[in-house]
Order: sequence, then C-alpha cells, then structure tokens
Amino acid sequence: MIEMVIEQRRRSLGGGLEVGRVLPFAKRRMVGPFVFFDHMGPMDLAAGVDRSVDVRPHPHIGLSTVTYLFTGEMMHRDSVGSEIAVRPREVNWMTAGRGITHSERFEKARAMGDHLHGIQAWVALPEADEECDPAFTHLDGDALPTWTERGASGQLIAGSAFGLTAGAPVFSPMFYIALTLAPGATAELPTGHRERALYIAQGAITLDGRDWQTGQMLVLDANAAAIRSAGGALVMVLGGEPVGERFLYWNFVSSRQERIAEAAADWRAGRMKLPDLDNGEFIPLPDDPGLPSRPLP
Repeated sequence: MIEMVIEQRRRSLGGGLEVGRVLPFAKRRMVGPFVFFDHMGPMDLAAGVDRSVDVRPHPHIGLSTVTYLFTGEMMHRDSVGSEIAVRPREVNWMTAGRGITHSERFEKARAMGDHLHGIQAWVALPEADEECDPAFTHLDGDALPTWTERGASGQLIAGSAFGLTAGAPVFSPMFYIALTLAPGATAELPTGHRERALYIAQGAITLDGRDWQTGQMLVLDANAAAIRSAGGALVMVLGGEPVGERFLYWNFVSSRQERIAEAAADWRAGRMKLPDLDNGEFIPLPDDPGLPSRPLP
C-alpha cells in the first residue's frame, strides 16, 4: 500500500523564511504531475519583520503554482497584472506557461505580526501546454467543493475526486485535497489515479497498521485506503496521471533542457517582464557555470 516514505528536508529561503522541502526527492521526482512540494512554516512572523523575508520578483516557465495556506497571509503580485492577498483556505493558481514573474510579500505580518503555515506546490504542464499564455486564477474558499464525513472535512483544491471537480484550470487529470481530521476521525482516500501520495502537515495518522507523523509524505499504490487520526491532523492528498519526465532548474520546469537554458538566459538578460506593481527589485539567477553568464542590467 505504501510504496515510499519521503521525509521533509528543512531549507532556508533567506531572511528567516524556512520551508520543509518534500518534492522533488532523489528517489521520487514527481507524483502524478506534482513536481515540487514545499511546506511553509509553521512559523511566527513578528510585527515589523524585515523585508528580507519577502520573496522578491522571480520567474517561472512550464508549470502551474498552487498556494494554499492554513494560517497567515501573503500578498501576490505578478506580470499579468494580478495583485491579491493569499489567505487561508483559498486557492491561488498561477499558470506560468511560456513565462510569468511574481512576488510574495508579507505585508500583513510587517504591520501586525502573523503566523504563517501553508503549502506551495508546482504542477508540471503537459508538453502541449508548456508554452501556453500565462494566467492567474483566485478562488475563494466558498467556491471550493467541500464535504464532511465521519469527523473528516475535505476541501477539493484542484482537479477531480469523489465525483467532484474544482474550479482551478488544470491541464491534466489530477486531484489535490486538504483534509482536516478531528480526533478519532477516519477518511477514505480517492482512487482512480495512477499515482497518489499524502502529506501530513500537522498531527499524526494511522495507515497500513503504522503511525505516521508531521513532515512525512507517503507515496501510495493504487489500492483503496483509509486513514485515521487519534489526535487530529491536517493532511494534503495529491496525485494524478504522469505527464512524463521533466527537467527542473531553479524556478523553471520543462520537458526540454534547452528550453530551461533559454529561460535562464532571458532572465539574466532582463527579457522577462516584472510585475507592474512590484518592479523595483528581483531575485538574480543563481550562479551556474553551465548556464549563460551575462549579468542582468
């Protein structure tokens, strides 16, 4: 039933912002179309927190990002003109396609302090859609399909599961669910997809006769399964159909290595548009002798 266990690896993004990196993993690069999975926090941000904690404008290609918060708030600005606060239990789905740039700022925390806890995942686009037009979609919590059964509350973030379909503009068969389990609750996991996994964001669960803890991703086979939590838990359930091998460098995802090199060159040369409402700074391309070395102006 459980094919692999992936432990989160703590990573600093600078400025005091820390995440638990789950995907990609050396022995499991993707689950369905999911190519990247970061657990943000949980962490307290004090009032007046320095701007170094912000994620300055940076680029993406070939993927969709989905940001989902349990607590806290981030301000999203991008190069297609979006400006919106990312709040708990809402969905912010950004399709990079041929190229987009965005920033994530902690403006509420700077004003009054905040407690940040959430997940950011990247979904690889099928080859036919890798160069689609960039776009951004925001969905309020009331717009997401929800259900409650046996003490478990589910929210369908994207894709299709249990006969329900979410409103995020997905490009391949997939599902992404947030489950809140009360103490003693049980929950069935969706079937019908070739690849599945769950990630324990908070608390602990029992599956396959063993207990599993916060920070673990369990990669599952295709058989029916149910989880139980004695003390309560927050669990993300994800998966879908594979889209094929993908190359990942920094914030770029593509089925073609040469496309990533092209995007890196474009970013170095300043050919990717910054967000109109946040164009005063950016994150430089990391040094890499295998990529073009021209500095950004």
